[in-house]
Amino acid sequence: MGIAEWREQLRRGEVSARELTDRHLARIAAVDPTVHAFLEVTSERARADADRIDAARAAGEPLPPLAGIPLAIKDNLCTKGIRTTCSSRMLENFVPPYESTVTERLWRAGAVLLGKTNLDEFAMGSSTETSAFGASRNPWNPDRVPGGSSGGSAAAVAAGECIGSLGSDTGGSIRQPASFCGVVGLKPTYGRVSRWGLVAFASSLDQVGPFSSSVADAAELLQVIAGEDPRDATCLRAPVPDYAADLESPIKGLRVGLIRECFDQEGLDHQVKASVLAAAAQLEALGCELVDVSCPRFNDGIATYYVIAPSEASANLARYDGVKYGFRAPATEAGSDGLAAMTARSRASGFGEEVQRRILIGTYALSAGYVDAYYRKAQQVRTLIRRDFDRAFEAVDVLLTPTSPTTAFPSGAHAGDPLAMYLADLLTIPANLAGLPAISVPCGFDAQGLPIGLQLITGVLEESKLLQVAHQYERAAAVMAQRPTAALVA
Repeated sequence: MGIAEWREQLRRGEVSARELTDRHLARIAAVDPTVHAFLEVTSERARADADRIDAARAAGEPLPPLAGIPLAIKDNLCTKGIRTTCSSRMLENFVPPYESTVTERLWRAGAVLLGKTNLDEFAMGSSTETSAFGASRNPWNPDRVPGGSSGGSAAAVAAGECIGSLGSDTGGSIRQPASFCGVVGLKPTYGRVSRWGLVAFASSLDQVGPFSSSVADAAELLQVIAGEDPRDATCLRAPVPDYAADLESPIKGLRVGLIRECFDQEGLDHQVKASVLAAAAQLEALGCELVDVSCPRFNDGIATYYVIAPSEASANLARYDGVKYGFRAPATEAGSDGLAAMTARSRASGFGEEVQRRILIGTYALSAGYVDAYYRKAQQVRTLIRRDFDRAFEAVDVLLTPTSPTTAFPSGAHAGDPLAMYLADLLTIPANLAGLPAISVPCGFDAQGLPIGLQLITGVLEESKLLQVAHQYERAAAVMAQRPTAALVA
């Protein structure tokens, strides 16, 4: 059931918040040894949260919209008094003294914290295999990856370990794992949701968003976390519409653009292509007009991203020097270890291989003599990509693409080939570069029974339209009603 259905059951007293929480904690105990979606399960905190909700209900107090709803949080969002590790040895013992804006809003809305979920280290990866604390697995097939970097949050929803979760999306880290795990994943407009308390990877690209089992639930979670935040200078001062109220608005006559460059990809799996085109036909049957559009620089997004994102990562991760907080390598010999040597050893031991690789790429791209040739050129191409989107939206209301070129790949398949791993985000990165909202919705299954995701993109701050189209497609297609019988871990 979705959030609205659970809320009604809670209101009528058919289930208590404590019972709902215990049910999900039992599910975590049963399946997480296989899935490894969670890094930390906050059982005591969850039960205390639930008991407060039940006491407030018994006292007749008005309850907030997410009262008693069990959620999970990606472990790069700061939670006061609860470890926030970013799946890195560098922050293995870091306990934040403050709460991130988005989680603070969730707790104020009555949500129950089940725990913190696994991710690629510092959100750098597309499979959740770079986590310092072990890889997560895909609930549809434990031999496959759940995607990344928010793979733990996606897997937790797919495996029924929580009703919803939060992730972060820098180049597709919500949408790609949502596609691989057969759930809904939403990346809002850049600045629609506060980044305060999100451990930074690439500050001009990072955005927090929800995972859920339905578009309606994604709308409910976005409603709570969206909005202006004076603590985040990049957060937009724009009113937050009633996303749930707009879900049923008619979509007949909307123009849906199929981006030509996405469907001509050499590496696009034929089953993915067929499923996404069938989804487009479903939207046409609902009254939408399909339009062929071109975004000529769409495929330049991945090269642009892998200059800009590592450059920003290089700057953001410079704070981990073994001095102020985080991991510090033990001294070698008393009196012989200078500051520079200690910092170098702390970073070499505290950061994993992929994080070190991206720091080195970014430092090189920002170095004297190369910043104009690489970083500045990448920013110029980023502007051209945004202009391509602007021109496309002059002709259409919504853009449609596959979320990922393939379904979930086997664990370890790209372990020795980082370039192949980077290509997993080929179709999601351009929306981040342009700061646009995008959503991944399940649209079918391949021959192995693995989910396929459909990506929809709209203009800046047009989340209502995005959710509206996604919701009506989801309802008409009823994809999960046709899921393979042997799907998901028992």
